[in-house]
Amino acid sequence: MDQGTAIHRLNQLDLQGRYVFSHRDLEKIFPEDQPKAFHAGLNRLVRQNILERVARGVYLNKLSHRRQGPQTLELIARTLRRGHYNYVSLESALSEYGAISQIPMDRMTVMSTGRKGEYKTPYGTIEFTHTQRAVADILQNTRDLDRPLRMATKQAAYRDLRRVGRNTHLVETELLHED
Repeated sequence: MDQGTAIHRLNQLDLQGRYVFSHRDLEKIFPEDQPKAFHAGLNRLVRQNILERVARGVYLNKLSHRRQGPQTLELIARTLRRGHYNYVSLESALSEYGAISQIPMDRMTVMSTGRKGEYKTPYGTIEFTHTQRAVADILQNTRDLDRPLRMATKQAAYRDLRRVGRNTHLVETELLHED
């Protein structure tokens, strides 16, 4: 892959709102490259600051105008656990609802049907906590806020917090029942 072609294709995807890619996505974007040439080209794009490796197997288009947006961390999380149901919950959701006194500045807590894990990225830390909830239960207790990830309702976020054994003393429980 030559640099001009790569920049053009990545720019076209950026215009469509796509600027976070998995390794597999990039293989589909540059299908003409053989595996060895693809890896060399990918490493070259990272060295030239066109792509940024934000987590293992996840890349961000550094030339994108959207990359500093508030949804970047959610896009990275969604890419890391693609194929699973993921939603913002626990402290992150309760903080957004104003039901917890501390605001996690560089950390996002996500419930996932995928495996648990913690990923430190240049855009913040993503903490995945595994849930065995049924898909219907997840969809019923989360809201689509036109963001990359769904958001747990106040009650679901608090329930998740208790279920995983996290500290609940910072939660203002009287705010959980307000709309």
